[in-house]
Amino acid sequence: MQSLSNAHARSLGSAPVRLGGRASRARLIVRAAGPEGRALAEGDLILVAGATGGVGQLVTAKLLERGFRVRAVDRARKNRSAAAQLFPGSDIEVFPADLRDRSTMVGITQGVAAVCCCTGTTAFPSSRWEGENGPRNTDWVGTSNLIDSTPSTVKRFVLVTSVGVERYTEFPFAILNSFGVLKYKRDSERHLEASGLPYTIIRPGRLTDGPYTSYDLNTLLQATAGTRQAVQLSARDDQRGEASRIAVAEAVVQSLLLPSTSNHYYSVCSTDGEGPGKDSAAWERLFAQCHSAGAASTAMV
Repeated sequence: MQSLSNAHARSLGSAPVRLGGRASRARLIVRAAGPEGRALAEGDLILVAGATGGVGQLVTAKLLERGFRVRAVDRARKNRSAAAQLFPGSDIEVFPADLRDRSTMVGITQGVAAVCCCTGTTAFPSSRWEGENGPRNTDWVGTSNLIDSTPSTVKRFVLVTSVGVERYTEFPFAILNSFGVLKYKRDSERHLEASGLPYTIIRPGRLTDGPYTSYDLNTLLQATAGTRQAVQLSARDDQRGEASRIAVAEAVVQSLLLPSTSNHYYSVCSTDGEGPGKDSAAWERLFAQCHSAGAASTAMV
């Protein structure tokens, strides 16, 4: 594992696969303190790690809907890319890589304007842990490798973690953290904050709503959270409750679109109400309410 550093260099090549594949020459990336608050533009390339997971699928669909290009990280097991099958015909690149293995990540962030890390695993042993996919490898090793592979030229790095990351020694989060999932997520948050990259960290409550498996793009974009579409944000890790994957994905995308969210943490929960939907102005007001009240703020729309 590389040590934490705000200035280090590494050689990177390029190995994205755009449903056919191409390579480009290696280049040297030097990290310095990252810029803050730079806005994305339509057509920018966004890297999504965890693009085939519940939140990641929705983030990918929402980015494509808004005219961004997406590079989806996919392990491409048995040469069948789940990301390519999920979004056929869309403006998406598939990058076959295992975030736990840096040798597979050469060029993973080359040319990207922003990174969304939506990876995760179950808190307790399950079939998802097969193949060394437990909390340490997923929420610390893979995430820190991705952070270390990201150049300071990115406009934003958005990381999805969880509520309770600062309370993992307290009940009931201590139970959830029995195998270290919250601790490793918090370690990754600290690693990102110390990296010098412009970041936003989204901490959702217990995830609810689909997608639970891969659907087509139209189904993803038409997903609904029923009556629980209102969003409650806090600048502190002080929330408990549920968070719709739909709201979490929208929070990720809106934080990318709004320069004011750079270098902030937001915990997210869902509650009854209409909510902000995809209205960027409503989201901007919601984020601003957190900022104006400082670390003690909680806002709801």
